[in-house]
Amino acid sequence: MTPLALIRHGPTSWNEEKRLQGQTDVPLSPDGHEKVARWSVPDEFTAYEWVASPMTRALQTAGHLGLSVTPEPTIVEMHWGDWEGFTGDELREKYGDEFQRRADQGLDLRPHGGESPRDVRTRVQGWIREKIANGPATGAVCHQGIIRAALSLATGWEMTGKMPHKMDWASVHLFAVDDDGTVTIDRLNISLLPE
Repeated sequence: MTPLALIRHGPTSWNEEKRLQGQTDVPLSPDGHEKVARWSVPDEFTAYEWVASPMTRALQTAGHLGLSVTPEPTIVEMHWGDWEGFTGDELREKYGDEFQRRADQGLDLRPHGGESPRDVRTRVQGWIREKIANGPATGAVCHQGIIRAALSLATGWEMTGKMPHKMDWASVHLFAVDDDGTVTIDRLNISLLPE
């Protein structure tokens, strides 16, 4: 079993405004920089090989954590297409009932001009099979959509209803990857905050 530790990037102004970021390259906000500067990677993960999404917010987070990372484009956030930059309320106003119908599709939600969570899960599954299974212990600074994809692979969650586990985003989420790429949960919500 190969350990895979996932960390979500720190807050951006769009996170604070509840806007969908997707692949729009929004940096950490001043508050995000301040919060992440207080985070610390637990010692058990420091010897891992670390990668990061090439998005600025992920690379800035890795920098604050003192991690030497290799950019990994496969773990970029979900592409929300025409929905990027909008809040849920703005999308409801713009698309009416169609927005909720799409949102209710879980893994098969497809924003106008974007990719679905199923597409992201397939992308993450390929990365895990090709680069993580049978490899060294790996950590990744990435995005909520990537961590949700890993959780879906580990639990079978179809991304409808509530997540099967509460996720604290100022944390490491540790998964175990079998030789064939099967993902299971090891431990979730390992705090990055100092004791």
